[in-house]
Amino acid sequence: MRLASDTSARYRSGHSSFNLLPWFHRMPKINGNEIRPGNVLEHNGGLWAAVKVDHVKPGKGGAFAQVELRNLRNGSKLNERFRSADKVERVRLEQKDQQFLYESDGMLVFMDNETYEQIELPAEILGDRRPFLQDGMTIQIEYYESEALNASLPQKVTCKVIETEPVVKGQTAANSFKPAILDNGVKVMVPPFVGQDEAIVVNTETMEYSERA
Repeated sequence: MRLASDTSARYRSGHSSFNLLPWFHRMPKINGNEIRPGNVLEHNGGLWAAVKVDHVKPGKGGAFAQVELRNLRNGSKLNERFRSADKVERVRLEQKDQQFLYESDGMLVFMDNETYEQIELPAEILGDRRPFLQDGMTIQIEYYESEALNASLPQKVTCKVIETEPVVKGQTAANSFKPAILDNGVKVMVPPFVGQDEAIVVNTETMEYSERA
């Protein structure tokens, strides 16, 4: 039995479906420029996940964050601009580690390794970071009591470089980064000493090279 269509997660076990009232902890407010992908915010009377965050520093005026938000209850989207001086209510949901199994019809299927119960979450909740979700990866699923609403990737993920320019001997300058394509199809900039078939660590929040694996 599936939950109502406006619910973000659907349970796949044989138990009866249920929808409990929201539960979360408010955390200290953060500045607008501190919003990161995956953060859950209380905004305009609802709870929203930050799917995509672009930090902008215009030539004139103050810096701001352009944030794509996804409502955790009904899946609607909202684009908001937060200035550095804006105070934003961040919330922490209950968290539980679960294993990613597979994707089907735009839904990500996860399993609780203790109870073997499976749940689904929409793939779009991860936004541009979806390619970094790997088969068998354990990630944090965030709950309103027993209702799964959001997913948080590990901050760092190991990927393989499948295409890049040849290594330039002796070239180490950080300002001479070169493009590389990873095994998940994502293009990142890497230092000149990183070669094809090497494993690197990528920061999933910024989607940037972090270090060699």
